[in-house]
Amino acid sequence: MKSILVIKLRYLGDVLLATPTLQALKVAYPAARLSVVVNRGTEAMVAGNPNVDEILLLDRRSLVAQWHFLSDLRRRRFDVVIDLTDADRSAFLTWVTRAPLRIGFNAEQRWRGRCYTAVVRSESSDHRVERDLAALKPLGILEGDRMPRLWLTPHDEQRAEQLLRRLGIQENRPIAVLQPGARYWFKAWPAERFAELADRISAEHGCQVLIGGSLQEDDLALRIRRVAKSHPISMAGLSDMRTFAAVLKRSALFVGNDSGAMHVAAAMGTPLVALFGPSTPAEWGPRGKRMEVIYKGLDCRACFHPTCERGEQNCMKLISIDDVMSAVGRLMVRPNPVPF
Repeated sequence: MKSILVIKLRYLGDVLLATPTLQALKVAYPAARLSVVVNRGTEAMVAGNPNVDEILLLDRRSLVAQWHFLSDLRRRRFDVVIDLTDADRSAFLTWVTRAPLRIGFNAEQRWRGRCYTAVVRSESSDHRVERDLAALKPLGILEGDRMPRLWLTPHDEQRAEQLLRRLGIQENRPIAVLQPGARYWFKAWPAERFAELADRISAEHGCQVLIGGSLQEDDLALRIRRVAKSHPISMAGLSDMRTFAAVLKRSALFVGNDSGAMHVAAAMGTPLVALFGPSTPAEWGPRGKRMEVIYKGLDCRACFHPTCERGEQNCMKLISIDDVMSAVGRLMVRPNPVPF
């Protein structure tokens, strides 16, 4: 086998969770060229990955650009294409390659099953890492490391050091990163509780508290800063995801909602507290050694999206400050700040 293509057209966390599958492929076929197609904006999760030979960004700018992208895929004559996306667009891309072996999922029993030469079944209750690895069964690959990994460069580390110095972070005090944002509002813990959490972590554990987030979440970070009395520092919108990962590598604690940032923290080995509501940790939980997952286990199928009818009894509001601080206390035993 000379060339393999993996397609993962999802979000940052999804792409990161696919890295064990990429590693398993490279271990099984070390001489094969491994290419990966991802959505533009998620390539940071596989950049620098030694198992990946080429990253292809799906081009959606125009019909002409998309046509050139499809033509290029077909010209490459891949031996195997593995679609980890379980969606119609990615199934069509798989079919366009005309690879002799085209592997994919079809949980919804849609037309896209015809785009594959091998349809893989997986249990919906399995973790996403295991579900992705299941796509390798037609290749006879049944084992693999289950830990998602993100490889940083010296440049990423340098940018993190520069950012921390610019923010006035002290080298001799532990850093705690709070991530209050979420892709969907119903997956987010209330902002005022993050503010109180910042105060308590600062007072009880002596941490310097950073508030993470994208540029679009800057208002949320500022709202938490205004409410908190401990003057947490906002870094929302001040770094790309790889610089953020390098900051997490130096941090003693991460607390955040179910998000891509949570999976990045786990990949960096940062002690973390993950707050889960409508999504289940069994399927989307972080992978790592030092972590606490808080999940109330409510059945959210009746009012998942776009509305939630539970009010003050919804799954995220049932997570109390004391719940989180208890988890933090179990993790923050003699925290060791990483010098920068």
